[in-house]
Amino acid sequence: MASDVEPVSAALVGESDAEIVSLEIRLRSAQLRADVAELDALIDENLLFVGPDGRLATKAEDLAAHSSGTVRFREHVPETLHVRRIGSDVAVTSLRARLVVDVRGAVSRGTYNYTRVWARVGDPFWRVVAGQVSAVPEAPI
Repeated sequence: MASDVEPVSAALVGESDAEIVSLEIRLRSAQLRADVAELDALIDENLLFVGPDGRLATKAEDLAAHSSGTVRFREHVPETLHVRRIGSDVAVTSLRARLVVDVRGAVSRGTYNYTRVWARVGDPFWRVVAGQVSAVPEAPI
């Protein structure tokens, strides 16, 4: 687990929020391992998530992509993580990471920004209720 913790913790910018950082660590680890059970526990049933193609995806679609092997995270290197608490039951994270992702056999490499809304909705467990990911354009030389 130490190998999972260090990259995310090292990327933290600003004040620490151990509870939310640990959720980001769990999510990253689950993505890298294609751990559908852990992803299921971390993602809300009514997820609203916009992918890099601009398409809205559901929890069921995300879990199916991981379980079928359609999507495989090969590398996930966090660069910066910002956490903003909004009350006791909502937090927003912004994660910039270098990724290598295999989608249907086509390997994509790049830097991406994730924005996630974490919330406790009707129970004591945190879940991703909304999010968005977009590619970061390469800086011109």
